[in-house]
Amino acid sequence: MPRLKAVFSRKRDKERGAAGVLVAAMMLVLIGAGALAVDTGQIYAERAQLQNAADAGAMAAAQQCHKAGTCTVTQAKLWAEELSGPNSNDGATTVDSVDLSVPKQVTVVTSTRSGSNGFLTKLFANALNAPPVTVRAAATASMSPPGAGSGFPLAISNHCYNLSGAVATGQVQKISYKPGGTCTGPSGTQIPGGWGWLDQDSPCVAETQTGSNQMGSDPGNNPPSGCSTILTGWKTTIEAGGAVKVTFPIFDDATNQGQNGSFHIIGYATFKIWGWKFGNKHEYEFRNTKDDPGMTADLACNAGNDRCVIGQFVKFESIDSLGDSSGSDFGTDEIKLVK
Repeated sequence: MPRLKAVFSRKRDKERGAAGVLVAAMMLVLIGAGALAVDTGQIYAERAQLQNAADAGAMAAAQQCHKAGTCTVTQAKLWAEELSGPNSNDGATTVDSVDLSVPKQVTVVTSTRSGSNGFLTKLFANALNAPPVTVRAAATASMSPPGAGSGFPLAISNHCYNLSGAVATGQVQKISYKPGGTCTGPSGTQIPGGWGWLDQDSPCVAETQTGSNQMGSDPGNNPPSGCSTILTGWKTTIEAGGAVKVTFPIFDDATNQGQNGSFHIIGYATFKIWGWKFGNKHEYEFRNTKDDPGMTADLACNAGNDRCVIGQFVKFESIDSLGDSSGSDFGTDEIKLVK
């Protein structure tokens, strides 16, 4: 019996040893799995931050490149760096590269910045002697003319006025409607007045789309109804030293007149407004005579039934959705992420 007890005792000792090895092996597997899960989550979180930084950097660079008219890779990278860091939670972001090879697009690539290197040190996998990793993200922003929009219900002819000087120092001009006046479109069509009021979809707002004929409530002379609040706001902003920039739909052809008139919309241009005369009372006229601040005799609106708006066409960047990108380019572009 003592000999049998000794045999069983040795067997139990061996089983305990085997169980200990199995538990140790399982602990290593569990630690490895936990390290992988935690570090994978860390990498995904870091990549999300880098994507935010890349998105912000691409949008910033695209806006500034459009505003400047042209830009170099060095300039675009500096503009991207200004917003990429602040748009990641830890601010530890490097702009690796900026690509301008595709016209009217800016692609920004960001990566992790950790100390003096570009590696992300993993929290637990180091215990398994796993190397650090580099995490990157990329974003592309495009600059394209809008194909649709909504706003102040006035359309302007591209053949009657100079729309090409869309820069901050561009020509200050008087966009005027003169009863009986015309200008000639590319097909020889006589376009009455040079501008036209559009049918309103809501008070003082017309929705437009390029390639379509928008019905005009009047080909030019009568002021729009329901615009008192908007015009008062323009006046208040200008008197306070601010800038009023209004995006107008541009037409290249007009048919008929009055309630049956229509305008073929081809794009959008932004006008920095100095003054206007849409009527003969109150907020419907503002800074339109030669004695008003900044005005000259050449810019002043004529008396009587003549109507005008005074200012300059400027470059303008919108980050709001203005529809598809099918319009002609008159200096107003929609900046948006495309990938």
